[in-house]
Amino acid sequence: MLWSRVGALGLSSPEGGLILGLCFWHCVGVWGEVGDFSACPSFFYRGHPPRGQGGEGHCLRGLGGQGYTQICQRYKNRHRFASLYHRQDRTPLYSAYLLTMGTSKRPPAVWKYEPQLASSRLSPEMQSFPKKGSVDQNVWESQAVPKDYTGSNYTKGHLNPSLHHSTREDQKSTFTLTNVVPQRQGSNGGPWAVLEREVRARLGAYCTGPAYVVTGVLPYATGRWIANRVAVPEYLWTTYCCPAFNSTLPPALRPFFPTSAAIGRNDPLSDEDIVPVDPKAKRSIRGYDVRLMPLETMEAYLQERLGMAVRVFQNGCPRDMR
Repeated sequence: MLWSRVGALGLSSPEGGLILGLCFWHCVGVWGEVGDFSACPSFFYRGHPPRGQGGEGHCLRGLGGQGYTQICQRYKNRHRFASLYHRQDRTPLYSAYLLTMGTSKRPPAVWKYEPQLASSRLSPEMQSFPKKGSVDQNVWESQAVPKDYTGSNYTKGHLNPSLHHSTREDQKSTFTLTNVVPQRQGSNGGPWAVLEREVRARLGAYCTGPAYVVTGVLPYATGRWIANRVAVPEYLWTTYCCPAFNSTLPPALRPFFPTSAAIGRNDPLSDEDIVPVDPKAKRSIRGYDVRLMPLETMEAYLQERLGMAVRVFQNGCPRDMR
């Protein structure tokens, strides 16, 4: 496959398609002005973001490489979650967060942007897009803007959904375009939405400690775009790590702890080698199926697409026996 032939570093563009890269632990100068995850390690299991592993066991700094920026997403003077953002694609590769239970009522969609993607001299706080007037040119060039999605037939799909958070401030912080990818309505309002609710209910009922969630994308091998600016993913994936959970866990749910994972289709015409299609599904959601699977199986699909082994959680997130 194309992905297995990718080099160690990569770029993307609307003309050339997407190539994901990986950066060695000691590489410098490729992580953008926003900063790095050292300011918000609490959103990752044991403080370690997802990593790749190259040939001969070489440990890699993390999924990403040239063009990627690590963002500690900050709102009202607090870090709320973390995203690995690709500047040329104008979408995140993944977002990582802690799931907390609370009201599931969705706040108003006030969309925001990341000022430091436009200039390192600007505020580290996400800012709301102006209600009137044009967007600053530097913002437009550095990231997606709401107009990119207008007339695109794609929704703004949260990787970190608002219903996975308990406070209004945490919920509102998820409405930033640095946490959003183009997602078909059949997925966003269908099987993927069902999965988000199921994960919330499952972890809320049985997870007795921190619940670490990482949700990301698998791009098309040849690249798809909206507005000739924003990369469209072929699949979405998600996984969680709940190392401490209730001993009263029903037998039927034991396969879902301490970890579980899923991959969802974002294109009804994609082949079925990763996620099969249910031909009996309603027409509005047919082809947007979600396949549940163990973490190891999902990581194997990531490896197939990215061309090297991927570890989302350190040591695979073993159960906390304390």
